[in-house]
Amino acid sequence: MTSATDPCSFSSFSKCVTKHLNLTFHVDFDSHVLKAKVALTVEVLVDNFTSLTLDTKDLKVSKVTANGQAAKFTLGAKHSFMGTPLEITLPFDLSRGQHVIVEVTYETAPSASALQWLTPEQTAGKKHPYLFSQCQATHCRSMVPCQDTPAMKHTYYAQVSVPKELVAVMSALRDGEEPDPQDSSRIIYRFRQPVPMPCYLIAIVVGALESREIGPRSRVWSEKEFVDKAAYEFSETETMLKTAEGLAGPYVWGQYDILVLPPSFPYGGMENPCLTFATPTLLAGDRSLSSVIAHEISHSWTGNLVTNKTWEHFWLNEGHTVYLERMIGRSMESEQFRQFKAMGGWKDLQESVNTFGANNPLTNLVPNLNEVDLDEAFSSVPYEKGFSLLYHLEELMGGPEVFMGFVKSYIQLFSYSSITTEEWKHYLFTYFKNKVGILNKVDWNAWMYTPGMPPVKPQYDSTMADACIALCKRWVKTKEGDLGNFSEVDVKTLSTHQLIEFLSLLLQEEPLPLSHVKRMQEVSCSGVPSWLRLCVKSKWEDAVPMALKMATEQGRMKFTRPLFKEVYNFDKYHEEAVRVFIVHRAAMHPVTANLVAKDLKGWGQY
Repeated sequence: MTSATDPCSFSSFSKCVTKHLNLTFHVDFDSHVLKAKVALTVEVLVDNFTSLTLDTKDLKVSKVTANGQAAKFTLGAKHSFMGTPLEITLPFDLSRGQHVIVEVTYETAPSASALQWLTPEQTAGKKHPYLFSQCQATHCRSMVPCQDTPAMKHTYYAQVSVPKELVAVMSALRDGEEPDPQDSSRIIYRFRQPVPMPCYLIAIVVGALESREIGPRSRVWSEKEFVDKAAYEFSETETMLKTAEGLAGPYVWGQYDILVLPPSFPYGGMENPCLTFATPTLLAGDRSLSSVIAHEISHSWTGNLVTNKTWEHFWLNEGHTVYLERMIGRSMESEQFRQFKAMGGWKDLQESVNTFGANNPLTNLVPNLNEVDLDEAFSSVPYEKGFSLLYHLEELMGGPEVFMGFVKSYIQLFSYSSITTEEWKHYLFTYFKNKVGILNKVDWNAWMYTPGMPPVKPQYDSTMADACIALCKRWVKTKEGDLGNFSEVDVKTLSTHQLIEFLSLLLQEEPLPLSHVKRMQEVSCSGVPSWLRLCVKSKWEDAVPMALKMATEQGRMKFTRPLFKEVYNFDKYHEEAVRVFIVHRAAMHPVTANLVAKDLKGWGQY
């Protein structure tokens, strides 16, 4: 029997489970709050049930009812990052198997960590404000009082009132719109999500949005300034969806739309059902577009359909999703491409382990998350250590086709549920019952519960990586007088993925002399984040303003944090990095701002 508690949630799911949410949001751009009501349909799991606890964070709760009757409620002590438990006492007691509808009337805080409110100046159109949410991992509680744990899966219905010149979209199917009967200047949009999902996947966006059809079940959404470019860039979406279905089984969510957010969105993508969020850096020559979308599409099965029960088991979401994403790459490109991406992933893992420290328990595949702020624990470990384990098992069990058979069967068995590593492992041994002897030789403790790099380093096909390694070595070894031997042809022979890898390899070396980076600018790529990091690392002062510009004009943490860190570590510009951060902090996503402040040794946290 698995534990019915979650160290990241106040709500115990041993006594009751949420089956459905009915959300009513009034989006108030003047005060930066959602005036809201949520009705939770809760199933009781024990007899003599008289109270329940919900997760909240900075919510102003004004009223609670149970089946329409007033219910007493108290807010407990505030925890530094987990928020505040909302204790609700029912006016009656219930027995196991009964249901109760608990309705909470509340308002979010202007500083709600799930929500970012943008001024018109922060948007592409410059005319209208914009709102977007980001609930993963535990920020939904700042938007909705809920059992904020991935163990809980429920359907939801929502109605959202917004100014009529704006459009609302959610991680659900659109269910019509109508004028707001309370206010003729507003419109109500309705949404329904009939597939049970964890609350971290609830998402809302309100802005001057337009959409274009990009496939039989897909639209792309963004401000009008980006929408046609986005439609062009994401034109392969249906092909990717069909490829994923061929590997993992039917796509159950109906619609697969992509929403391109304003630049402050902190991630490359977010797998909200029916509405994947994507960074606009994908439209600005980021070069990783196909991998990001393949990753988010894969989450439709691994993460959204089969979900980690608690965040300690996050690798079940991300390791399998990276595995599936690379299998899509294998189908659409080649096995060599999959191997090349896996090599890059191993390097990302090494970087995360180096950053945390090889003995840091947060580098465990299954970490202990008691009193851990998940935003600070986020890294490539669950993604790439998870993938490495699955790839290692693939080699032991008989190759990609054989192992993909297991992954597909695992998805079918555990669809619509949330599971633990132990349940996954038990099914692995059941599925490969004729190879239990081989599985017993795997050092499971070293893989799962030991910090640092995995106990086995896979041997990947280095065909595509060799060209990157060779070019990197040439730049490192070439003397200043021989720099004329480099030309644009050196880079033109590399694919965009190889170009990213080449720069990433150079970043692992000692800083290049200034003469080298100046010559590289003439014959190579300039303006991409890793290139600017390379320039700052080599103490090229001209690159500092460009690096800080890129760090603040977009807010994707994968780029923003390393750029700020690189400038901060350049002694002469130490104070400039802090100054620019303080100026731009208010425009950043709350999670990004908090983590950059920590990167800059605590500046701006006061």
